[in-house]
Amino acid sequence: MNDEVRQWLRAARRIVLLSGAGMSAESGVPTFRDAQTGLWADFRPEDLATEEGFRADPRLVWDWYQSRREGVARVQPNAGHLAIAAFQQRHPGRLLVVTQNVDGLHQRAGSPGVLALHGNLAEDKWLEPPRPCCDPARLAQGRPPRCPACGNLRRPAVVWFGEMLPKAELAAAEDAARGCDLMLVVGTSGVVYPAAGLARATGGRVVVINPEPSALDDAADAVLRGTAALLLPELLEE
Repeated sequence: MNDEVRQWLRAARRIVLLSGAGMSAESGVPTFRDAQTGLWADFRPEDLATEEGFRADPRLVWDWYQSRREGVARVQPNAGHLAIAAFQQRHPGRLLVVTQNVDGLHQRAGSPGVLALHGNLAEDKWLEPPRPCCDPARLAQGRPPRCPACGNLRRPAVVWFGEMLPKAELAAAEDAARGCDLMLVVGTSGVVYPAAGLARATGGRVVVINPEPSALDDAADAVLRGTAALLLPELLEE
């Protein structure tokens, strides 16, 4: 089966790789619910990852995300991330990464043009629509920082429960999925929509790479049981 998938890869002109939490877990990044440990074990993810939770206790939520940022900063892209970036460098424009992960590991590995559907943990944005006084370069420091003039708070630039995915990134991912010859679905359970729907809307073959069964196995032309760090270097090498 691996040989057949390699043949599909060689023949494909446009490839989309959709990655999920399992890919980052191989680098040591806890999945979202695994991250509820230690100081945070008494809180529900919904309390820490909703606008309502942030408004109720901005410092609590800010501190939790700061702890996640510190944890992500200590890990490195794994062999799967590096194999993807190396393939993209050898074949510019052939492979597009669409990720549900917010940790930035694809970007740190060197992948260009990553579509991060759930945002980026390393970045912030304004809680309220910014006014002319809201300048990220002139913040009143705090947990969280705020605009010194109007008090608008900074928040993590990730998609919380109940929020829409970023329109531009989702539209670009949908277009890429419809137009690709091959989609690699790597390390995702396939239950989080609309991201998981990309694999069902593609016009090309679908290959699922996951050590465990996923909800997208039934949509796949091939299912490879194994981890991204193990299988991707083998599949993407010349």
